Amino acid sequence: MSLERLSRNRAFDGWLERYSHRSASLDCDMIFAIYLPDQTLSAPCHSLYWLSGLTCTDENFTQKAGALRVASELGLVLVCPDTSPRGFDMPGEHDSYDFGSGAGFYINATEQPWASHYRMYDYVNVELPALIEEQFPVTGKRSISGHSMGGHGALISALKNPGRYCSVSAFAPISNPSQCPWGEKAFSGYLGNDRSTWAAYDTCALIRSELSERLPLLVDQGDADNFLAEQLNPQALQAACDASGHALELRMQPGYDHSYFFISSFIEDHLRFHAKALNNA
Repeated sequence: MSLERLSRNRAFDGWLERYSHRSASLDCDMIFAIYLPDQTLSAPCHSLYWLSGLTCTDENFTQKAGALRVASELGLVLVCPDTSPRGFDMPGEHDSYDFGSGAGFYINATEQPWASHYRMYDYVNVELPALIEEQFPVTGKRSISGHSMGGHGALISALKNPGRYCSVSAFAPISNPSQCPWGEKAFSGYLGNDRSTWAAYDTCALIRSELSERLPLLVDQGDADNFLAEQLNPQALQAACDASGHALELRMQPGYDHSYFFISSFIEDHLRFHAKALNNA
């Protein structure tokens, strides 16, 4: 598969690189960022996939989260995909921040015209890891994390793919998307109005189902997040985990909001959590 390197920057004894490639899953050119600590020069390293939130690209996390220093120390490769396909200009694709461009929700759309291109679930869980593991010095061990819409994406990816990820965590995830305005808008547009089909991409519904994947969940949530009450529903996640006996560490962080100031304050905890799981797997 052909890769075009767009940029390369030295950072914390490693290289942050951005690439463009043609995605078969999405039928468009996609951009991802990858941080390669110098440990990869002597041996393959484990990978952490980061899924960003609404309106973001691959660059938000790499520039704002403060993750590279710790990733370098831990010898952890960071992989940061974009948040949606780009460039189709379908009707309504660019009309709002919470649907279409920048808002792929990490699901496979079934409604047209979205079904032909908005297949971020396959891209993140199948196509991109195969590309990374073919083209870069990484092992076959991977973990996943994300923020908001990306936290939702990380949780469903881990829950729906037994054995694929060694650990999962999230910052302020959309925990119960079928029961909040962001999720209802996205799911009805991408999946249609039959709400029974939505459960396949809803963390709370997945946890309450007969899952074979029981990875413990680490979730950080700011209690001053302006989206907390209406969109994020961590209480629903806690209730689902309690009812199913699924391990959850939900850390409510006093005074923190939804921003990258919040993420950067706790990202080191998450990176160390994932590195420990990857190294013990």
